[in-house]
Amino acid sequence: MSRRLISTGSPFEKTAGYSRAVVDGEFAFVAGTTGYDYSTMTMPADVTSQSRNCFKTIAAALREGGFEMADIVRATYYLTDVNDADAHFAVCGEVLGDIRPAATMVVVAALLKPEMKVEIEVTAKRRSST
Repeated sequence: MSRRLISTGSPFEKTAGYSRAVVDGEFAFVAGTTGYDYSTMTMPADVTSQSRNCFKTIAAALREGGFEMADIVRATYYLTDVNDADAHFAVCGEVLGDIRPAATMVVVAALLKPEMKVEIEVTAKRRSST
C-alpha cells in the first residue's frame, strides 16, 4: 500500500506543508487537531466542546483513510491550562474509554492561537475489517 495524504481542504495545510493525516501501510498518523467546528469555522470557548470537535475531525480523517476510532493505538494531548484536564479527560473517556490507547498529556504555554485550548494527535494501526 502506498503513502496516502488525507486533507481537510484547509488552505493552511498547503501553506504550512502538512496533511491532516498520512496513511502509510497499516498505519495512520493524524496531525495535531484543534477544536474548530469545521462546519461553521468557529472555535467554541470551552475545552469540552473543543475536545469533542477534535475527536470528530480525527474520526473523519481516520474514516477517509479506511480506519476506525477503535484502531487508535497512541494519543497525545496538548492542553494550555492544567485546570482543563478533568473536563478534557471526561471527553477522552467518552470517546476512547473502551479503546484505551497509550496516551500522554502535555501542558503547554500556548498553542498557535490564543483561543485554542487543546490539540490532539493520534496514531492508528489497522486491525478492523473496514
